[in-house]
Amino acid sequence: MAVDDETTPLLGEREAEVAKNKSKPSLFSASTLILFAGFIISLSFSYTQTPMIYTFHVMVCEEFYKHAPPYEGTGDRCARNEIDGAAATQVAIMGSATILCGITNLFVAGWEMRHYGPKKALAIQTFFPAIRVAIQTTSLFIGARAGIIIMQLSQLTGVWGGPAGYILILNTIVAEITDPAGRTAMFGRLQGVLMLGVSLGLIVGGIVAEKFGIEKPFELASISFLVCTAYVLSFVPYIDPKSLSSDESRPKPKGPLGFLSPLKVLGPQKLILASGQIVKHYGILFLALGVFTGVLATGYAPTLIQMYSMTVFGFTSTNNSLLMSLNCLVRGLFLMFAFPRIIARGRLAFKNDDAPPSNTPPESPLPTEPHDIDPLPPAGPDQEEPVKPPKPVAVVQGAGFDLFFLRWSLLIDGIITASSAFANQGWHLYLVGSLLPLASGSAPAAKGVLTEMVPPKNKADALQAMTLVEYSATLTTMGLFGFIFSSFAEIGQSYMTFYCNAAVAIVGVLVLLFSRFPPPNSDIMTDSPDAETETLVSDTTLEESNED
Repeated sequence: MAVDDETTPLLGEREAEVAKNKSKPSLFSASTLILFAGFIISLSFSYTQTPMIYTFHVMVCEEFYKHAPPYEGTGDRCARNEIDGAAATQVAIMGSATILCGITNLFVAGWEMRHYGPKKALAIQTFFPAIRVAIQTTSLFIGARAGIIIMQLSQLTGVWGGPAGYILILNTIVAEITDPAGRTAMFGRLQGVLMLGVSLGLIVGGIVAEKFGIEKPFELASISFLVCTAYVLSFVPYIDPKSLSSDESRPKPKGPLGFLSPLKVLGPQKLILASGQIVKHYGILFLALGVFTGVLATGYAPTLIQMYSMTVFGFTSTNNSLLMSLNCLVRGLFLMFAFPRIIARGRLAFKNDDAPPSNTPPESPLPTEPHDIDPLPPAGPDQEEPVKPPKPVAVVQGAGFDLFFLRWSLLIDGIITASSAFANQGWHLYLVGSLLPLASGSAPAAKGVLTEMVPPKNKADALQAMTLVEYSATLTTMGLFGFIFSSFAEIGQSYMTFYCNAAVAIVGVLVLLFSRFPPPNSDIMTDSPDAETETLVSDTTLEESNED
């Protein structure tokens, strides 16, 4: 172990690395490399989204005519209600398997990060999807019932590598390489490039399938995932997996409980106030409940708009692909360019310039005479000079705006969703699809608030737990609002589903009103006996968060 001496630079290793990265050209900075990685990975995942539904329709049709008389009429032989219903069932099974494997993938990705580091874990998350789409390509040549089963079973590879895991890892890397003041904006940029990749992938996948054959997007995706793996191993910055551990002194649960341990971060925190009183703080818990309710309200909106457009306005799959591409494009541009500026200006408005930077009165002069300096106490036999000085706690001024923005973004999302019920022409839905992304900053804002509420060493666990909350809400909303939509559609009032969406969004806003930053100068109590308390926020952050 190296010993610090007079020649040791005062700037810490992490600060020196950040300063070094800032001196590089922005084109090759760590943040740019991560954003480009997110773009090409989301692009690779999106090539097969549009062709996937069509392939199920074709294979169900093949299976149907194995047991039915040959088709002798004119037109599309697969245009039958029996085939449409069976295809919808198989797509639903595929979707449920995808979400369940994605939830499992979150825990696996978190385990991979803590054992191999985010870089290798991200490479694993892009390599296994290459195997998955190669298997799916094979299922297209087999076809019929066997092809459907192979296609659905291929989703099991999503346990080791899938969209849930790579998004978690990218968010974790962003939280590690970005300074606290720019973390929320960087979360928004990352989600923005992911949406741009999805938008481009939907268009390219549809064109390639139409021009060169339905199997070509799957082959393209397989090659693209291998390219992503090579890019990650070559350009994504390395982060020591030890820096992602929660508490080295705390015993880790073994077996399945070890995967569930990150969820503890979302529970109540024991805090020691400045007065010495011990209290429980529920800010993170209400934040997680608010995010769950928000995703429950907004997660089904894209699917709802597509189904409503087909039922009421007769949209085709091409119309819906264009609608979703437009939605993702506007969402990506908003999160990349508008969202960071909104966060920056909002924090300036919430910033408390009157708060003193420390407990030392600003008018206290520095000692200039020898008699003004107190003598040092004699060194005892057990005393030694500390190897490293303690690190000051960084406080992001204006961070209270992130929580303010999160509440209003969810409220505006609910209002726009409710307005979809008044659409009486097809172009109205294109307008709604363009306006909804303007309230899409709730996800990065929630991650920004979360990383401010937890100690730095718990950021990885907190992001993993919050991503699990989002995916659980997505799984719930698919079943809940799918049932609500079908119930209203049977009585010819499917537009009522939009009002139900808006009502749940308002409930989410009310829940988020109970989420607050910890009290000023509070210290978190850890479970380990040897661990010391950690200061979370100062008076400045509390005053800013309470201004909203």
